[in-house]
Amino acid sequence: MKKIVFMGTPDFSVPVLQALANSDYEVVLAVTQPDRPKGRKKVLTPPPVKTAAEELGIAVFQPERLKEDWEPIREVEPDLIVTAAYGQLLPKELLDLPDYGCVNVHASLLPELRGGAPIHYAILQGKKETGITIMYMAEKLDAGDIISQQSLVIERNDDVGTLHEKLSEIGAKLLLNTLPKLFEGNVEAIPQDESKATFASNIKRSEEKIDWTRTAEEIFNQVRGLRPWPVAFTACEGQNIKIWAVEPIQTSNSGKPGEITSVENGTVTVACGDNQAVNLIEIQPAGKKRMNTDDYLKGSKIILQPGTILGESK
Repeated sequence: MKKIVFMGTPDFSVPVLQALANSDYEVVLAVTQPDRPKGRKKVLTPPPVKTAAEELGIAVFQPERLKEDWEPIREVEPDLIVTAAYGQLLPKELLDLPDYGCVNVHASLLPELRGGAPIHYAILQGKKETGITIMYMAEKLDAGDIISQQSLVIERNDDVGTLHEKLSEIGAKLLLNTLPKLFEGNVEAIPQDESKATFASNIKRSEEKIDWTRTAEEIFNQVRGLRPWPVAFTACEGQNIKIWAVEPIQTSNSGKPGEITSVENGTVTVACGDNQAVNLIEIQPAGKKRMNTDDYLKGSKIILQPGTILGESK
């Protein structure tokens, strides 16, 4: 039985680990990031892969810096290392360790969207299609030869959460379909076309703020491309408001970008760039829970009023 070391950290990685654990391969070690403080109370919380591995009875290793601490991986003598959103680069000595190399499950159609946030950027950039790539790992980030790919249409109602779930399931199945060919030496890995490489670095705080001068479609993609995390926001009367859902609309009542042009029938309409507009569908005022805009308008302290300009940060 081939011995596999699995390396992953977030929810995206869990279906891949579970698929390997339930296959004919032996997962001899799960490597994941250390437990981190989480939430307002800073409770030390294990990453999802640690929880899943322990439920599966798989030993867990959590190095703070993999480049300086990977001896436990060498000791289990893996035939193959599989990574899926692990979160640290592998040192060359580790890449060269297994007889069958190291392969990565990446959530994009490489060479597009290399980096740590490919699912977010697929939606932020308004792409109609994304997918999963199984690739050999190389020293350069996400630049290894492609072993197999499977595409997925991005639906208009998809957000990061739904796409994340779909792609993790596809990744698990594609990996299991690919591994027998890999172990038989029956794969033809294809080098990536560097001229077509694009990048999807981790989301910055500045990218979460809505720029109302952009078009309605761009703001629609920004909102769903940041949902359910980290969530887009805007400012109103000195308060930050999270924007969970918007809908582009046709309107003749154009205003300045960010201006609330109407509040009626449970709907708040905001002007965007190019004389376009969106309706706010779901919001989360500061200190409040996530709610439909209609429910918010039924409250007693309303700060969304016609003529107000959204977008002035605190």
